[in-house]
Amino acid sequence: MAIEKIVVVDDEMMIRKALETQLRNKRYSVASTGDLKGARKILARDSFDLVFLDLRLPDGDGTELLEEIVAKTDGPMVVMMTGYGSVESAVSCMQMGAFDYVVKPFSFDQIEVVVDKVASFDKMRRVTKYYVEESDTRSSDIVGESLPIKKLKNLVDKVAKTEATVLITGENGTGKELVARELYRNSMLAKQPYIRVNCAAITETLMESEFFGHEKGAFTGATERREGRFELADGGTILLDEISEIAPSLQAKLLRVLQEKEFERVGGNKTIEVKVRVLATTNRNLLEEVEKGNFREDLYYRLNVFPIAVPPLRDRGDDILLLANTFLARHARRHGIEKISFSKNCEKAIVSHHWPGNVRELENAVERSVILAEAGKKIEAELLGIADVRTQIKAKSKVSSNSKKTDEESMEQVERKHIQKVLESCEGNRTHAAKKLGLNVRTLRNKIKEYDLDN
Repeated sequence: MAIEKIVVVDDEMMIRKALETQLRNKRYSVASTGDLKGARKILARDSFDLVFLDLRLPDGDGTELLEEIVAKTDGPMVVMMTGYGSVESAVSCMQMGAFDYVVKPFSFDQIEVVVDKVASFDKMRRVTKYYVEESDTRSSDIVGESLPIKKLKNLVDKVAKTEATVLITGENGTGKELVARELYRNSMLAKQPYIRVNCAAITETLMESEFFGHEKGAFTGATERREGRFELADGGTILLDEISEIAPSLQAKLLRVLQEKEFERVGGNKTIEVKVRVLATTNRNLLEEVEKGNFREDLYYRLNVFPIAVPPLRDRGDDILLLANTFLARHARRHGIEKISFSKNCEKAIVSHHWPGNVRELENAVERSVILAEAGKKIEAELLGIADVRTQIKAKSKVSSNSKKTDEESMEQVERKHIQKVLESCEGNRTHAAKKLGLNVRTLRNKIKEYDLDN
């Protein structure tokens, strides 16, 4: 994000006009005034990135306006302007929240340096805000030694150091976001912004603003100018999580960003250029969505430059127990529990269980068992909410003796019963059940409809 709109507040007309002219020559949008009253009017009618504020003004002290600006969550950055005799006061202003100060008389080279410093700092401030809000504090190492995971790690290693667009596919709970973070951490852009957009969690009406930002007054509630996620990710990486959920009306605009590397904010007419690496995830078959008319074909091929399929937990063999023990150690530390382990029968049950919610369901089940476990006693299968191993083994044997079609039907039956059991334990609360299963609410709703579990 670059500095675009600047306010100059100085009662010395020659200084004010000279600074205004020089900034405009650098293609900044500039408004200027000679007093506090005028400054308040300017700041009320539009959003600005930076204010050059004189310390002494005809109708008051610059610190008054500084306090008002600093009190706003998304207010502009402030650089104080002062004479030699008031440097001490300017330093005091920085303690109040001003970014920097310049001493009169100043050269335009000094002003340019300050503007560049403000731009760099403000972008980092805004990016960090989103990164903290959206990131996961858990370790981002991909755990596992099974053949499918070894192949996955190899693909991640090969593509991570490129800037290729990657489409990550897989069932819910398999760890698609984990793969995305590994791609970012091992890329040449690892020290640049990493911004995530959950496409399934944003309403259609707000999605364009989330992607591309908006200008003040663009719609009801747009009281300030706001940068979108693409703008914040400039120079770094953006993750479009569950890309299949993006509104059809926005797909053409997203395609333009991928092709042309440019866009306009909602309500704006300035073209903003960005350089962003795009990662996308989906739990759907996008080619099927294309055939159904739900997803643009040209957008699909733009995203599918390098596809990576994340295997379901049931296909990962011994990784299941390895993951379970990893989660056990992690959550035992987190909850301050020592000397805890699974019983042998529980380990067999873990390996035998279908885990329709994949890794997410496994971790949720392990954390729950850690909380419920009694000190000095081993964790049994019941605490994980899964069936006794003997029941599972019997069911597995029956499944394996049938045809492929019967096998698929049997697995569906297992999944149906498991979902029904979890729904009953949550007294029909779908939000709680989805969390236990490691599914999002929409997927659970579709499963309930598919298996006729509404009754």
